[in-house]
Amino acid sequence: MQFLLAFVVAAPLLGALAALLPAPPGLKGKSPEQAVLRHGVTVTGVILAAAVALALGFDHDTPARFQATTDISWIPALDVRIHLGIDGISLPLLLMTALLFFLCALYSYFKLPQGPSPKAFVALLLVLESGTLATFAVLDLLLFFLAFEMVLIPMYFLIARWGGAQRQAAAWKFILYTLLGSVVMLLGLLLIGVNSGTFDMVALASDNGRELTHTTQLLAVLAIGTGLAVKTPMWPLHSWLPDAHTAAPTVGSVLLAGVLLKMGTYGFVRILLPVTPDGMATFAPYLGAFAAVGIVYGSLACLWLARKGNKGDLKRLIAYSSVGHMGFVLLGIASMTPTGVNGALFANIAHGLITGLLFFLVGALKDRYGTADLDTLAGATGAALYGRAPRLGAFLAFAAVASLGLPGLAGFWGEMLALFGAFEPARGLSRPAFLTYMAFGAFGTLLTAAYLLTVVRRVCMGDPAARPQPAPGAASGPALELADIQRYEFAAWTPLVALTVLAGLWPAVLLGLTDPAVQKLLAGGNA
Repeated sequence: MQFLLAFVVAAPLLGALAALLPAPPGLKGKSPEQAVLRHGVTVTGVILAAAVALALGFDHDTPARFQATTDISWIPALDVRIHLGIDGISLPLLLMTALLFFLCALYSYFKLPQGPSPKAFVALLLVLESGTLATFAVLDLLLFFLAFEMVLIPMYFLIARWGGAQRQAAAWKFILYTLLGSVVMLLGLLLIGVNSGTFDMVALASDNGRELTHTTQLLAVLAIGTGLAVKTPMWPLHSWLPDAHTAAPTVGSVLLAGVLLKMGTYGFVRILLPVTPDGMATFAPYLGAFAAVGIVYGSLACLWLARKGNKGDLKRLIAYSSVGHMGFVLLGIASMTPTGVNGALFANIAHGLITGLLFFLVGALKDRYGTADLDTLAGATGAALYGRAPRLGAFLAFAAVASLGLPGLAGFWGEMLALFGAFEPARGLSRPAFLTYMAFGAFGTLLTAAYLLTVVRRVCMGDPAARPQPAPGAASGPALELADIQRYEFAAWTPLVALTVLAGLWPAVLLGLTDPAVQKLLAGGNA
C-alpha cells in the first residue's frame, strides 16, 4: 500500500520524462506522434490501475485512519517531511483524478488538439496529473503548497499553446490570478507552521488549533482561504474561470473543472476546518454569504447566456455553471457540520464527473459544428441533435439533467446535503443567516434547472432536415455533417455516465468513506 501510493504520485513525473525521449523503433507504430500519445494512454492507465488497487486494499472499516502512509524526513532544518497518506476524504478524489486523466489521454489519442509537439502535450498532461494526485495525498503543509503550485505551469501551457481563440490572454489571466492567490496562501501556511512548530497536517489536525491564538487563526484563514478561494473559484474571485474554460482545449476544460477546482475546496476541508476551527467559525458566515451569492450569480449568468440573441458560448455557460455548483460545496463547508461537509465532498465528486462529461460533449459538438455559439447551434439550421445525432443528444440531455440535480443521479445528493447543513449550522453560527443562504441555494437550484433545460431544448431540438450551416471561418463540406458518437468517444464518456448513475442510486458507497473521516476531522482527530 505504501509503495502503491508513492507510485501513483511519482509515476506520472517519470512518464513525463520518458515522453520527451525518442520512441524505441519497435514502439513507434505509424509515427512517433502515435507512439507518444499511446505512451500517455499507457502511463495514465497504469496509474489508474494502481489507484484502483489502492482502493481495493484500503481498509474500509477504518476510513477515518490515514492509510498507505509514508513519512520520511526531507528538510530537517525546517522539519519538512515527505509525508503521504490517504483516508476516506482523499481516496475518492484520488480515484476520480486518475480516471479523468486516463479518459483525457484516451480521448487525445484519437482527437489531439491542434498545437505544437504531441510530446510536449503528453509530458505536460503527466506533470499536471502528478501535481493533482500529490495534492490529495500529501500530509505536510509545505508539500501541499508545492503540489498545489505544480499544476499551474502545465495548465498555463495547455491553454496558451493548445487552446482556441484568445488563448494567450486567458492563460495569462489564469496564471496571474492563481499565482497571486498562492503567494497569500503561502504566508498563511508559514504562519501556521512557525507558530505551531510543525508543518505536519496530521499533528496540526489533532491539536485542533490549541497551539494557535485566535488572531493567528484569523490571519491564517484569511490568507489561506483567499488562495484556496481563487482556485475553487469563489465569487467574486472567479473571473479567470470563464475565459480559461472558453479558450482551453477540450481535455484542458475537463481537467480544469473535474480536478483543479477540487484542490481549493479540498484545502478548506483538509487544512482550515481542523487546524484553524476558531478562525473558520468567525469567517464561516462570510464564506456562506459568498457561496450563496455565487450560486445565484452563476445561474443568472448562465440564464443570460442561454437566452436567444445573446450569442452565448456553450463552453462559457458551463464554466459559469461551475461557479454556482462550487458555491454549494463552499456552503456545505461553511456550515461546519458533518452533514454539510459530507455534502460538499459528495458535490465535489459529482461535479467532477458531470461537468467533465459536459465539457467532453461540448468539445465534441464544437469539433463537428465549428462553433459553440448557442444561437448558431439553436438556429433553424442548427444542431438539432435528437434528429441528426440522437446518441450525442441523449448524452447531452443526460449530463444536463444530472447537473441540475435530478434525484437518482449524483448531482442531487451533494447539493441536498449542503442545503441541509445550512439549515442546521454548527453551534455558534447564526442560524437566521444560514437559513437565508439556504433559501438562496434553493432558488439557485430552480435557476439551474431553467438554464440547463433551455440549453437542451435549443440545442437538441429543431429541424433535423435542415442542413447545418458553417460558422464564420469554419470548414465546410462533408466534415460539417454531424456524425453521431464515435467509438473512442463512447469509451471516454461511458464511465462518467455509469459513475454518475451509481453515485446517485447508491450514495452510501461514497458517504460510507467520507462520513467517519469528516466526523474525526471536525472533532479535532479525537473521534
